[in-house]
Amino acid sequence: MKGKILILDFGSQYTQLIARRVRELGVFSEIQPYNYSLKKILAAPPAGIILSGGPASTTAAGAPRVGRELFAAGIPILGICYGMQLLTRMQGGRVERSARREYGKAQLDIKAVTPLFENVPDHSTVWMSHGDSVATPAPGYHVTARSADGTIAAIENRSKNIFAVQFHPEVMHSLEGKKILANFLFAIAKTDRSWSMKNFIENETAKLREQCLGKRVVLGVSGGVDSTTLAVLLQRALAGKVTSIFVNNGLLRLDEEKEVLDNLRRRLGLKVTYINASGRFLKNLKGVAAPERKRKIIGKTFIDVFYRGLKNFDFLIQGTLYPDVIESNPVQGPSQTIKTHHNRVREVQKLERQGRIIEPFKFLFKDEVREVARLLDIPADILNRHPFPGPGLAVRILGDITPRKLAILKQADDIFISELKSSGWYEKTWQAFAVLLPVRSVGVMGDERAYGNVIALRAVTSTDGMTANWAALPAEVLDAAANRIVRQIRAVNRVAYDITSKPPATIEWE
Repeated sequence: MKGKILILDFGSQYTQLIARRVRELGVFSEIQPYNYSLKKILAAPPAGIILSGGPASTTAAGAPRVGRELFAAGIPILGICYGMQLLTRMQGGRVERSARREYGKAQLDIKAVTPLFENVPDHSTVWMSHGDSVATPAPGYHVTARSADGTIAAIENRSKNIFAVQFHPEVMHSLEGKKILANFLFAIAKTDRSWSMKNFIENETAKLREQCLGKRVVLGVSGGVDSTTLAVLLQRALAGKVTSIFVNNGLLRLDEEKEVLDNLRRRLGLKVTYINASGRFLKNLKGVAAPERKRKIIGKTFIDVFYRGLKNFDFLIQGTLYPDVIESNPVQGPSQTIKTHHNRVREVQKLERQGRIIEPFKFLFKDEVREVARLLDIPADILNRHPFPGPGLAVRILGDITPRKLAILKQADDIFISELKSSGWYEKTWQAFAVLLPVRSVGVMGDERAYGNVIALRAVTSTDGMTANWAALPAEVLDAAANRIVRQIRAVNRVAYDITSKPPATIEWE
């Protein structure tokens, strides 16, 4: 495609976020592993190349690297974090372990005029995440920016059209990051604007029609934004020739199965088969406390239930998003596993190897799916629903799962969400929920000393789920939620609020 950007992945958790930011700017982007051959690159030369960050150290033996010829190919290059360290080390500069790791928000101080920082303030906030730093740039490279403590934050070789930054312009916390990426795309790589979510819908619709023509197709729907949007897209693409199955795993929120079925059947006109397998899921999870085991059991049970619901099918279509994929398995690069998602367990991987899994959204982020939903005319209250994990409340009950614990958490979560909605804060947060902790707390209830359960409340703001800030909810909202939870749920006597951002935490607790 004319003007595409090639992103070489060194395993950063943010690689797809780079692609997403590029697409937001109207430019097609393609991700390939860091060892993608130069021959293939030159066969369809991109307008520019971005070298991603990554968890490795360029100073370690066997660290991933590109061929040296890439830097002489005449293609504009932007190195990010590990990418900056790599191009420095490979071209004769010096990279060393930092005395103090730079992590989180930092101040960028621009020291030179450069097209990469055109119209960017001399001082701005950026997001750092690195243990190594460039100590001496390679010959021909000049420092264009430093962080507040003097660390080299950006370099360039104008004659080679190669630029690099130590920070992550792709994350929302780098306030001028999008402008910096736009400068690389349009001022340096000279790309054109030819990508949109409307194009994505048209391309995926055509692809689904071709791939699924005459095939038996089954879709798992949960009522969430992802699977609901996919169900509507499939209905349009396949003229209703798809079997949608909604499985109640017993781990849903209070009365959620009724709301989901009403949305799917009455409001969206979808044909949905309902399977209540809550007893089976809870039986299989009995006594299981380890988060990874919970996820794998839920994934396997889900597949077993699908086989029971429809024994013969050619394709299982899932509403998997990129954050699910990147946190579970390496995707087109050596990224590290954070946790196994229910739709990436062994049984799903087996179907994938057989070519029977289709995931049209697996390279999209939540806000992109919401844009697809808007273009498909899905009602606002459905497309703006908060994300809900596939394993449901199983990963919000820390420890083993029992009917009693589920009842406590469902009620607490319902109270918290209702307070957010009545106060107008539901729409201002990306995700909010309650967590049942595996501890008991001393309290005084009815003039008697008692030990009760502890509920933690979590609310975050984000645009894509890859990074998130804790939501600064008003004290009166938290007070109302906590008071109602303690008054209405006799088993609970303490409520806490989680004020940790992602990273270092994940949004969910398990």
